[in-house]
Amino acid sequence: MTSEGEEKPEVVGSKQENIISVSKRKHDQIVLVLRVVAFLATATATIVMGLNKETKTLVVGAIGSNPITATLEAKFQQTPAFLFFLIANALASVHNLVMLALEIFGGMLDCKGFRLVIITILDMVILAVVAAGASSAAFMAELGKNGNSHAKWNKICDKFERFCHQGGGALIPSFIALLLLLLISAISIIKLHNQKLTTPHHATTP
Repeated sequence: MTSEGEEKPEVVGSKQENIISVSKRKHDQIVLVLRVVAFLATATATIVMGLNKETKTLVVGAIGSNPITATLEAKFQQTPAFLFFLIANALASVHNLVMLALEIFGGMLDCKGFRLVIITILDMVILAVVAAGASSAAFMAELGKNGNSHAKWNKICDKFERFCHQGGGALIPSFIALLLLLLISAISIIKLHNQKLTTPHHATTP
């Protein structure tokens, strides 16, 4: 009787451990795919914004019937919001590369479960940085497209169409990456919560 009573908890415990391990593998696979796509998105946003410049010769005045022209260049470096956008997405790209390496090869580097905590914190920091960069760049893009009549700021997208279109093209993958980073952070928090729930069970096993 006592032997049967002792075997049942072990069977139940092993089943629970199998379910947890299967769930963990699924979460790891999902996070791996999300990180790859997020890396591609942030890298694309970085490259597209980094190559964003346009040179145009515009008529700026006239002397009699003779027009006065000037060659002007629009570059992303001239706008601090676009520069911050590029830095934020570049940091996110490096972060996702490092996290991918840890997901694939970093199982041996887990120190008492702190690896998941550190990854979760870093994911949330990068999420905030990318959100700030994308939001500031979107604001400047809207200002360049429509101007601001109250502040007497003229729009520039009617003169530098390609520059504005390429900047808008960089925003799209950045916001896609932002959504993916949000999902990654949510999954990391769920994994961390599940890890805390299972820790007492393993601690009480003889």
